[in-house]
Amino acid sequence: MRDIVDRACEAALYADGDSGLDTGASLLAADTARWSGAARELLVRGEGYVRQAWERGWRPADVVRLVRRDLDETHVRITGDLVAAEARRYARLPERWTDAEVWWGDDAGYGDALAARERTDRFSLATSVLEVFRLLIRLPSIEPVGPLPGDPTDALEHAHIEPRMLGRIRALLAKAEATNFPEEAEALSAKAQELMARHTVDEALLAARGAGPDRRPGACRIGVEPPYEEAKAVLLDAVSTANRCRAVWNSGFEFSTVVGFESDLEAVELLYTSLLVQGTAAMTRAEAAQRSGGRKRTKTFRQSFLLAYASRLGRRLTETAEHTASEVPDNLPALVARDVAVSSRAEEMFPRTTTTRLRGATDLAGWEDGTAAADRARVGGGERRSLPG
Repeated sequence: MRDIVDRACEAALYADGDSGLDTGASLLAADTARWSGAARELLVRGEGYVRQAWERGWRPADVVRLVRRDLDETHVRITGDLVAAEARRYARLPERWTDAEVWWGDDAGYGDALAARERTDRFSLATSVLEVFRLLIRLPSIEPVGPLPGDPTDALEHAHIEPRMLGRIRALLAKAEATNFPEEAEALSAKAQELMARHTVDEALLAARGAGPDRRPGACRIGVEPPYEEAKAVLLDAVSTANRCRAVWNSGFEFSTVVGFESDLEAVELLYTSLLVQGTAAMTRAEAAQRSGGRKRTKTFRQSFLLAYASRLGRRLTETAEHTASEVPDNLPALVARDVAVSSRAEEMFPRTTTTRLRGATDLAGWEDGTAAADRARVGGGERRSLPG
């Protein structure tokens, strides 16, 4: 059976065009009696390909995001199968990895389980699997953001936001997303940022005294996907800067790499996700108001709205964080040391970055409405946008 899979992969993966895929899928699907064995061997082969992706710096969420962009949901599910199967090899997975589980029970039943789930023929299934393989083997190397499964460095301790405080922050942001009253959302979001900033100050002091577990900043990747990805990248940069992190945007693969200490990375993920939800809801309301006034709104309105929203939030978030830090002036040396460590780590990971020029905000009404929405959210940060060189 392995020889058939070898021939199929050789035909499908290392030739341009669809003819090789058709040949490989035909080889795999031709023999009904041997389909189960072929599917099991494909699963094993796929585990090796995803491991190679991890060794090139990719993580499961990155790969799934790319598969969803370039292929379809069948491929996404197959990719999830491969990731989950490979993850079974390890007693422990790194932080920010995956919670996926292999749902079909054992490798031996994979072919039948796959066919039952996708409700299609063997040739189509084989084609989809080979298309996923082709994408995996063509992934370039990117900057790693953490240890691999099985890496001894994964045992290092990291400081996280204390569970009770994390619960408070999540509750505040959930309420901010749910309310229809701008003033209430403003107060809730501002309080969440204040709690995050206070936690950073406390953690920096502990580290300065040698009591904190974090000795080196880490990194994570956050998806920044169309539409309006430029405005979203600006918003993520603003949130990152306010929380003493650095964000580097990769437009080609639709993510930003955020560098910072673990608890600050958690804060960035929480706040960015919430503010994006709040901004999208505010944009929808602004569009409705424009339409009720007889003015048709377009993509340029939405782009301008979100750019203004992100830009204004940049200043608001920084004001909140700096005010919180200034309440205890003795914290300054510890915070400066933390900032230097993050900057050094970011420059080590990305020695060459370029500044990108964004498309301008061309809709005045969108800019004004976005600025007003940001004022109501009462948050802010910087506007640095970088790309890997």
